[in-house]
Amino acid sequence: MQVAAGSGKRGRPSRKVRLEDIAERCGVSVSTASRALAGGKGVRGDLRTTIIETAKKLNYRIPASIAGRKVILAASSAAMVDYVRNQFTFYVLEGLNERARTLGVELISRSIADADEEIAILDEARDDPSVAGCLFLTLDDETVLTLTTGFEKPIVLVNGDDPAMRHSSVTPCNRSAARLATEHLLDLGHERIVFLMRRGRRTIERRFEGWKDALGARGVGRMEDLVIEVSDWLPELGTEAITRRIAERGLDFTAVLTAGDSLAVGAMIGLENAGFKVPDDVSVMGMDDLPQAAFLNPPLTTMHIPMREIGAASLDLLLDDLGGMDLPPRRVEFACRIAERSSTGPARG
Repeated sequence: MQVAAGSGKRGRPSRKVRLEDIAERCGVSVSTASRALAGGKGVRGDLRTTIIETAKKLNYRIPASIAGRKVILAASSAAMVDYVRNQFTFYVLEGLNERARTLGVELISRSIADADEEIAILDEARDDPSVAGCLFLTLDDETVLTLTTGFEKPIVLVNGDDPAMRHSSVTPCNRSAARLATEHLLDLGHERIVFLMRRGRRTIERRFEGWKDALGARGVGRMEDLVIEVSDWLPELGTEAITRRIAERGLDFTAVLTAGDSLAVGAMIGLENAGFKVPDDVSVMGMDDLPQAAFLNPPLTTMHIPMREIGAASLDLLLDDLGGMDLPPRRVEFACRIAERSSTGPARG
């Protein structure tokens, strides 16, 4: 990864130097700086020299030529389902495509339904010298991850992680995000905080762990009876789950934290159908901060996940491995923040 020379004030290390910093210093566009550093066409000789020298002074590691290279983007079935329903994947891909255009990299999209399709993708990447590496989007399958061990070109997992650290990955810090969300509700006086989720993916399990971390740190017991599981991310399943909970046990909670915004939509509908108001009777909080969250009634308090940034950083992480430094696999996690709106408030009573 590129790092700035020297250190900041009071001995603090400087932040990572970005391509945007070099472009700004030289008074050129990011695409011009990228072409100059990658040896691309369309940059005057004197300007190219200035840009390269500036990069060297800032200790920006100049990668091997990447302009015109290809990167295979392989999306799992889970990613494509999300693309259609919840749009999280859409915004990750938007950030990835924008970064690829800036760097002059061609993305080749492929889908993965089973191990045979992944083997075909790896063979394609291995046989084509213009392919720099592979990005695997929302991939959790352990068998598939094992198949890629030792692959000679860079592989980065996007919105996924490898517990064995065989591959680099980029994700939001799901565990800390869920903990921050739960602490926000605890600070509003809520203790009976239901966690509504679909289990299965490791990234969602991290959110489940963060919820438990926050409750445990505040001494809240009996967590197991606060978990509600659904079989899919459809809002109507969230509605059914909340409706069933209230019918069976009454309103024995004051807040709902959901593992995704789509389930928060369903939870609010279920509460409204049961005659309760959000947030007067029950606070509801989501995770993702999809654009529609701000237009719900009431607007949804949620954790903002930097989706576009995840996509862009995944390509940068892959390209870092082309510089010949033989870097070990690494995990990049993005901090998330609370987008506070009107669906949360102080605990009733």
